[in-house]
This record gives sequence, C-alpha cells and structure tokens, in this order.
Amino acid sequence: MIRPSVRFASAALLAFLFFPVLNAVAQQQTPQAQGPPTQNPSAPAPTGPPVFPKPDPADFNAASPTKDVVNAFMQANLGFDENSMWQVQAITKTGIEGITKVVVLIGDKTGKQQPYRFAFFTTPDGKHVIIGEKIIPFGEHPFADYRAQLQQRADGPYRGSAAKDLELVEFADFQCPHCKAAQANMDKLVADFPKAHIVFQNNPLPAVHPQSVIAATYGYCVAKQSGSAAFYKFAAAVFDGQDGLNTPDGTTLTLNSAVTKVGLDPAKIAACAATPEAKAAIDASIKLGADMNIASVPALMINGRQVPATAPYETLKQIIQYQMKLDGVTQ
Repeated sequence: MIRPSVRFASAALLAFLFFPVLNAVAQQQTPQAQGPPTQNPSAPAPTGPPVFPKPDPADFNAASPTKDVVNAFMQANLGFDENSMWQVQAITKTGIEGITKVVVLIGDKTGKQQPYRFAFFTTPDGKHVIIGEKIIPFGEHPFADYRAQLQQRADGPYRGSAAKDLELVEFADFQCPHCKAAQANMDKLVADFPKAHIVFQNNPLPAVHPQSVIAATYGYCVAKQSGSAAFYKFAAAVFDGQDGLNTPDGTTLTLNSAVTKVGLDPAKIAACAATPEAKAAIDASIKLGADMNIASVPALMINGRQVPATAPYETLKQIIQYQMKLDGVTQ
C-alpha cells in the first residue's frame, strides 16, 4: 500500500488529489479518508497565510524547467482551490544529465494547516515528473496528452453527450468495494454535467479480485449486444449484488441475474464472454489504464486529469469546473 508522505489535513488533501501516487491506494481494501483529522481544541487559532522563507538564488542553477513552467504546473494542479498557495523554492541540477530537482513549498492561505515541502524530479523531455516510483505528466498543460489519448482510446459504454469536449473516464473494477461506493458520485456527475461524455472503462484487478475479469467481460458483452443503457443497468445490478462475486458459483449467479434484469439471455452473454474478442477488449482497457498511469481504482480522469472517484463530491465538482475553465469548455 502507498501511503502519503505529507500530513493528512486539508492541505494534504490537495496533494491527495494532485498526485494520486501520494495517497493511500484507493483500492487496497483500505477505506478512503473521509476528511481531515479532528483538530485539537487547545491548538492555537490560525494566524493567517504562512510566510515562506526567501528562496536562495543559488538554488536556481538548472536551465529547465523555468520557474514560470513550474508555476503553471502548480496552477493547473492546485488552482482549483482558492486557498492553496505555493512558492517555488529551488530548481537545481542533479548528478544525472537532464534530471532536475524542483522544490515547492505548499501552504494554505487561511493558515489552518501547516505548510509542507514538496520535492520532485523532472525528466529530460520536460514532459514528466518522477515521484517515488511513479512518473506523472508535467508542463504548462500537463493533462493535454492524456486527454487526447483518452478521446481516441476510451471506448467503454458512456452516458451523457457523444461530444468529448468534457470527457470523464471512470476506471473501475466490478469486485472493488470502493468502486461500488463511487457510483453515487458518478450518478450525481451525470445529473450535474449533462453535456459531459462519461465513460465506464473496465480496469479489473484479478490479483486482488479473482472474479473481476469475468464480470468485466460480461459487461463488455452486454454493452456489445444492447448498448450503453443496458450496460449501466447491468453494472448497477452487479454492484448491488457485489458480495455474490466472492465465489465462482456466486459470481455465475450474480452475473446471470444482472443479465436477466436487463432482458438479455445469460447463455448468450456467457458465450460472448468466453470469446477471444471479449478477452482482447478487456486487455485493451487494462492497457489503457496502465498507459494513463492508473495505480488504483476507482480513478476518474477529467479531461486527462486523474483524481480518486471517491473524493468528496463537492471537491470533484470544483475540480471539474476548474478543468473546464482551463480547457475553455462551456457547459
């Protein structure tokens, strides 16, 4: 399990959304944090925005990235919260050609949270950041490449608009409890963003959930035979009966029941699920998730920007609205 390296207060929630690699993995059987920890009643009252130490010019000895690019990157990631603030503290050379270390101080304008130091490395191509064992997009428009790839490759069942100006791609596993919990958020997003193209992309984790692949192939076949509307009815039934996926026999009963509820023939869906075509489709969906750097499910890609699909709903709305503004999308 990946654990955060920063304090889990509201400022750390920004990091939780900013870099999925920093949060406790959403789907490793560990519940999501529901909010910041209770503060000590005797703690001193907030004193206002933090005062960051003045940067040392000697700590800016790398030619790239520039301070402007780092600030644009931070703005793209943290700008959705008007209380977030940061200061680029260092952009320094390392012992490896083309690898630059960047240090940013991140704080909260209300003064309620302690500021923290965030360090990362940029790659020679100027398009990626290395954090621990993960590589994530970097630059003035860090999500643009992932957005373009998803517009071309995300081919799962969808709700909402056929246009992809605002595309929300959910990567999920039918046997994942957190994915089941995320469906409440997804249903609200469908209602609140009627012009969004909202895609369900299968991302089963068979090492954790042995029945997730067969559930995904059934879902693929339901969508193939009867379209997206039938798929979402099937998905709701499978999530409702998720406990039945704990055994092979229970899985058969649960999936067949879900197929019957959408008016299809379980035998035909089972035959489709056993075909190389169905397997290839799920493998391609898993590959897309890997290419999008999906490390945990449920994950939601908002025009290429990854956030946990179980994040607080109002935070999800805030990020979507901010990303729409960045991308010039009107709703």
